[in-house]
Amino acid sequence: MAFNRPTLNDLVTRIQSDLEARMGASGKVLRRSVISVLARVLAGVAHLIYGFLDWIFKQVFPDTAESENLDRWATIWGVTRKTATYAQGNTVFTGSSNGVVIPAGTLVQRSDGVQFTTDANATIASGTATAAITCATPGAVGDTNPSTVLTLVAPIATVTSQSTVDSSGLIGGADQETDPELLARLLARIQTPPNGGAINDYIAWAEEVAGVTRAWAYANYMAPNGVGVTFVKDDATPSIIPSGGDVAAVLAYITDPSRAPVNASITVFAPIADTLNFTIALTPNTAAAKAAVQAELADLVRRESSPGGTIPLSHIREAISIASGVTDYTMSSPSADVVSSAGHIATMGTITWA
Repeated sequence: MAFNRPTLNDLVTRIQSDLEARMGASGKVLRRSVISVLARVLAGVAHLIYGFLDWIFKQVFPDTAESENLDRWATIWGVTRKTATYAQGNTVFTGSSNGVVIPAGTLVQRSDGVQFTTDANATIASGTATAAITCATPGAVGDTNPSTVLTLVAPIATVTSQSTVDSSGLIGGADQETDPELLARLLARIQTPPNGGAINDYIAWAEEVAGVTRAWAYANYMAPNGVGVTFVKDDATPSIIPSGGDVAAVLAYITDPSRAPVNASITVFAPIADTLNFTIALTPNTAAAKAAVQAELADLVRRESSPGGTIPLSHIREAISIASGVTDYTMSSPSADVVSSAGHIATMGTITWA
């Protein structure tokens, strides 16, 4: 039987009635009487105790525990919260004097103020120098598109103040794992325990790598003992599709001798993005309603897209309908269920507001 926590007013009434009965009071109790004051003080203490007990109750179950206790639950089950990682890559400097050194630790800055430091000395040769850099701030904020311009924080003589991120971009930045993400992995560990290399184990291993948010595994992939693993990084920019470096990192993690069986033939690959665009006429046609629809559709695509999967048209319509502030709409695209072929995954595109 469920327990209903009494409200503060309920406690005041109960305690006051009990005091009146035990003290033999009769008639109406005045607001500032001793009985009334004691009832309110004792009710306040009891209410705080009930609140603490309610909080403790939530901590004894992983799905309601707060961050600190969720971490403790996860540790008991051998699941560790993924920490934030730093974006890395290369930027190309130009200079008019060969032999000039750009020292390790040199700061460069993106137009939005995010800073990066050079990892080692780089020397101008034939007018250019390619320097390895790391974001000074952990998290996805450091991921940067190729050709982005970075500016020296402090000038270096004969070196152009602006450098350009090379064609690989700055990648690898990932935010610290959130409570819902950690809880999802913890519940998966509890509900589907490790089984010596069962297909679910590969999904769990892939999702233990920083930045990986969703993963899928396939048995008998390209060989009788083959396992195929693919994954996405939903919080990465500019695309959720992993880079070659990301794929190599996941493969190395899974094939560690402490994890995958030695006789397994493991292939890790990046899915192919199928951009899902929308054409919607919205009522009311306000910025707030548009933002709400954008958020709901992005959440839907993140929850339901999968390689070779289907996003039902009815689910897309539901996501628009439940967006805050929307009273009516028409959608001309898509006009049918969104079906991805094998190895392809739907990714959030743009919304054209008709």
